[in-house]
Amino acid sequence: IVAALTAFMARTMMAGSATPVASAIPMPAAQVNGPQVLVATRALPVGTILDATALKFQPWPQELVDNAYYLKDKTDLKSLQGTVVRNAITAGQPVTQGALVKPGERGFLAAALGPGMRAVTFPVQAQTSVAGFVFPGDRIDLVLTQSVTGGGDGPPLKVAETVMRNLRVLATDQNMVEQKDDAGNTVVRPFSTVTIEATPKIAEKIAVAQTLG
Repeated sequence: IVAALTAFMARTMMAGSATPVASAIPMPAAQVNGPQVLVATRALPVGTILDATALKFQPWPQELVDNAYYLKDKTDLKSLQGTVVRNAITAGQPVTQGALVKPGERGFLAAALGPGMRAVTFPVQAQTSVAGFVFPGDRIDLVLTQSVTGGGDGPPLKVAETVMRNLRVLATDQNMVEQKDDAGNTVVRPFSTVTIEATPKIAEKIAVAQTLG
């Protein structure tokens, strides 16, 4: 009886005792005293046309700084807008000079195009180019308008059809960089041609569409 009472009392005391709660002690973030280097703010796959939101400067450990990195005191960030990613860059990774190619440099178009893609250029007017509010990196649809014979004595029918959707703009005229004024505002200018990225089959359809309307 004594043994049973002792075991019952011991079990009651153990069950009633509060379980200690482990608490984590926050550790202060390590301070990096190295130079400011250019890093990607998000994942940048091959062919990405860079804009002002894709890059930023942040401190980097001095012993890990490479000669190929873009340093803040030697880099004009505006000059890199419109360049194309030649090698994939992960978010937070330093950007190397070999990973980017600028407009006009050898291999720029090859870097801007995805595997198996083609560059197709077609003429536009102020109305069809949305008054110039189309910039490299934007996505557009192509609408074909044409006259179709109705089969009777009346005039031909005017019809419109969206023939291509979600095409990536590579350049307007020969400009592959979004222009900015001294205040940093986007400059809207008219243009006469648009170059887009397309598969070989889409390129064929665009060529036929231009002969129809």
